[in-house]
Amino acid sequence: MDRNRGTGWGDGLLDAVVALVLLGIGLVGTGAAGAEQGVGTGPATYPLVVVAALALAVRRRWPLVTLAVTTAASTAYLVLGYPYGPILLSLFVAVYTVAAYLPLRSAVVAGGVALAALLVHVLVGVRPPGVLGAMPAAAWVVVPFAVGTTVRLAREAAARGRVDEARRLADAERLRVAREVHDVVGHGLAAIHLQAEVALHLLARKPEQAEAALTAISRTSKEALDELRVTLTVVRRDEAVDERAPTPGLAQLPQLRDRLAGAGVPVTVEVTGEPRVLPVAVDLAAYRVVQESLTNVLRHAGPATAAVRLHHAPTGVEVEVTDTGRGAVSGPGGGLGLAGMRERVTALGGTFSAGPGPGGGFRVAATLPLEEAQ
Repeated sequence: MDRNRGTGWGDGLLDAVVALVLLGIGLVGTGAAGAEQGVGTGPATYPLVVVAALALAVRRRWPLVTLAVTTAASTAYLVLGYPYGPILLSLFVAVYTVAAYLPLRSAVVAGGVALAALLVHVLVGVRPPGVLGAMPAAAWVVVPFAVGTTVRLAREAAARGRVDEARRLADAERLRVAREVHDVVGHGLAAIHLQAEVALHLLARKPEQAEAALTAISRTSKEALDELRVTLTVVRRDEAVDERAPTPGLAQLPQLRDRLAGAGVPVTVEVTGEPRVLPVAVDLAAYRVVQESLTNVLRHAGPATAAVRLHHAPTGVEVEVTDTGRGAVSGPGGGLGLAGMRERVTALGGTFSAGPGPGGGFRVAATLPLEEAQ
């Protein structure tokens, strides 16, 4: 099948313009070329020039047909002994089109056939130039073929670059969603686990307190599921977003504090500075730092209390979470949450630190700039 690619009306119009331009050049320039070379024209001269030029009007729709017609017209023109002239420009464009838009193997075969046909006039015809004329004639096929192949390879490389960039962005988005899911599920399950332990411990002796723990489990699981639904909306775009579920951010700190209190970890929250509407990325990152830090307190600190300090500075937001637990996390996988927090903060141009607190326990601190995020 000769048709290699679909073309829009814009491409078709451009090809028609190219054909008309080369037709005009051929009609005007052929006679001048003959006069300069001392070679006359004949009755078939201008019809062949017209056929070769007008074939270019469909060059990208049917590149092989265009090359075949242009090659046949150019070969007949040269075999009849007419002067070297603008008709070869039509052949040049036809060869370039085949090399630029067809697969390499098909382009090589078509270019080779065109070259062989064009060289027929070197040995036979009304005015054969002999073997010495082969090089100039071959240049009208070899040069446009090389140019077209270079253009095609550059276009394919650019397409591969766009595909690679799209794949990289998709991988980054999956990583972001995975990190969000880790934070939501990790925090929710840690709180539910501790509340379940409390309920089991109190079930036989103090059933009324066990009921309170089970109520806390129900509330925590519902909040975690709502937050998870919001997080996964970016993946399942075909589903409507539940507008009742709030987007995670610092506005949810009171609910987070209550969940931790229900799990047996008293948390105090101190906010200083002048609160403002934060960019979504900064708001979410600050909340996740607090959430993951308190989740680590639940998992690793043992009996402890925690304090969250949030300071709204003119240039950013400062977050600090300290606890009175047993200090640094040890054991395999203990630093994955810290690594995730660090990546979040540094991706927004902020700073992050974590380590033993000055008075014992553990301390996490992050600074998120506003300008970088915006």
